[in-house]
Amino acid sequence: MKGVGAGVWPAARRFLGRRKGALLRLGGWSLLEAAQTFLGGYCLARALDRGFLAGDTRAGLGWLAVAAGAILLGGPLMRGVFAQLAELVEPLRDALVRRAVDRAMAGALAGRDGGGRDRADGRAVSRLTHQTEIVRDSFAGLVLTARSFFFTAAGALTGLLALAPELLVVVVPPLLLGLAMFLGTLAPMAAAQRAFLDADEALTDRVAALGAGLRDITACGTGAEAAARTRELIDAAARTSRVLARWAAVRTLALGVAGQLPVFLLLAAAPWLLDRGVTAGALMGALAYLVQALLPALHTLMTALGAAGTRLLVVLERFGFEEPAAPEPGASEPAVPEPAVREASVPVQPEPRTPRTPHTPSPRAVPPAVELRSVTLAYGPGAPPVLERLDLAVGRGEHMAVVGPSGIGKSTLTGVVAGLLAPDRGSVLLAGEPVAGRGARDLAALRVLIPQQAYVFTGTVRENLLHLAPDTSAPDLVRAVDALGIDALIGRLGGLEARVEPGTLSQGERQSLALCRAYVSPAPLLILDEATCHLDPVAEARAELALAERPGTLIVVAHRLSSARRAGRVLVLDGTSPAYGTHDELLGRSALYRDLVGHWQSV
Repeated sequence: MKGVGAGVWPAARRFLGRRKGALLRLGGWSLLEAAQTFLGGYCLARALDRGFLAGDTRAGLGWLAVAAGAILLGGPLMRGVFAQLAELVEPLRDALVRRAVDRAMAGALAGRDGGGRDRADGRAVSRLTHQTEIVRDSFAGLVLTARSFFFTAAGALTGLLALAPELLVVVVPPLLLGLAMFLGTLAPMAAAQRAFLDADEALTDRVAALGAGLRDITACGTGAEAAARTRELIDAAARTSRVLARWAAVRTLALGVAGQLPVFLLLAAAPWLLDRGVTAGALMGALAYLVQALLPALHTLMTALGAAGTRLLVVLERFGFEEPAAPEPGASEPAVPEPAVREASVPVQPEPRTPRTPHTPSPRAVPPAVELRSVTLAYGPGAPPVLERLDLAVGRGEHMAVVGPSGIGKSTLTGVVAGLLAPDRGSVLLAGEPVAGRGARDLAALRVLIPQQAYVFTGTVRENLLHLAPDTSAPDLVRAVDALGIDALIGRLGGLEARVEPGTLSQGERQSLALCRAYVSPAPLLILDEATCHLDPVAEARAELALAERPGTLIVVAHRLSSARRAGRVLVLDGTSPAYGTHDELLGRSALYRDLVGHWQSV
């Protein structure tokens, strides 16, 4: 397995190598911080030994004044540090923005589909904004804390050596042990952080996809399968978070060893140190070095490296700093996958079909495919009804289009017919049987609903097409692909066994796959709720005609005039008095339909 951040280090070395001047100036300002740390503990020790404990108050106050002066110099010191820090941080941010833009443009050009549409990288916006700021802030924090710890430790250890070399024997071993424990956790902690982010992103993508396709999932009765797959991602995210928590506990232990044990040992070893000639002032100075300088800097460093450091490495990897793998000797260019089905020629615009004879059911006839009896539905108490006392009968084998202004209730009607919405009053029957009280699986066997935002899940092309009819034979699937004219699309995706990533598909490609899925379904009723709106007119006509020739009943919420012309009958929803008839009949008796036809023809 590739090491965490393996591709980041070469880029980091190149970036820092081009900014040696800023690094040297930053080091110069930091040397003053080391001197400030040194003077803090050393002056306190001398103030006690040579001043207050020796009975010379003026000398003690003088040494304390020197220490106070060193502290007052901290303001200008930090100003110089931040000025040099900006010369490192801002160029990094600019470089990341350029890299994110370059990758997004290259990905869009490389992902151009056959229709001339660019597939943009949906993560580019996150890289340009959120992730860039994470890197900027994390890098600035790491530089500040690492620099502060290094020079603070140099000043403190130099001070301990100047006060009494024996102090180093007590302080340094636990400090090094804690640092070694902490450094040993960095690589596994970064790996755990990356696994956690990957699991979290996968779960987020899954939840977003489920939210977009919830209506489709409910209509198909596949909620249990979707929940099972989502549960797996939830379990994976929980496992990675527990691993991350365990490594965080180890990091806390390392902080205790490096941060608290030196203080404890210094106090415990005080009699031994005094016996060896270490003065009381030197002991107080050493304690000041530990408590006021070294241990706070160590705590800040461990916290920053353990949190911001691992997060920085993981986020930088998402900017594509991984080194490209060298091709094996003799390897040739990867072959372009052959389409799994033969490529179809460009379909010709079909002629409008002759409308079917309006269906007039008789008492002894076979029950209609769809029957609505005085259906009324409103969204909330007191709200005006979207559907009011609607009566409708759609015969078996009939092709009906639904038209009307935006917001008039076309999608509501499809939801009622599909059993996703329960009417306030009235009843809905499919094939003579009431919809009320039926479970999702029973309804899925009677009808298929394809909404405008077609749902495609991660899996192979074959699994997506056969989701509603897994027992479909290979010849039947090929006939369905030919009928819908999606040979070229499947070829571009890499064949029936190619893996589909929903985020890489255009809306039209998703609709094409969903329509083919509906075609092979055994359900006798197909409901298309503007399910062809992202297809061009030729592809839309081919799809609707193929689905109309399929055994069963077809209801289409029309997106274009041609959809209404192809249907045997048209339902015009206008809120209070819906009209129902053939295209020619409605032109004569529905003013709204005439307006809609005029609008379509003017577009």
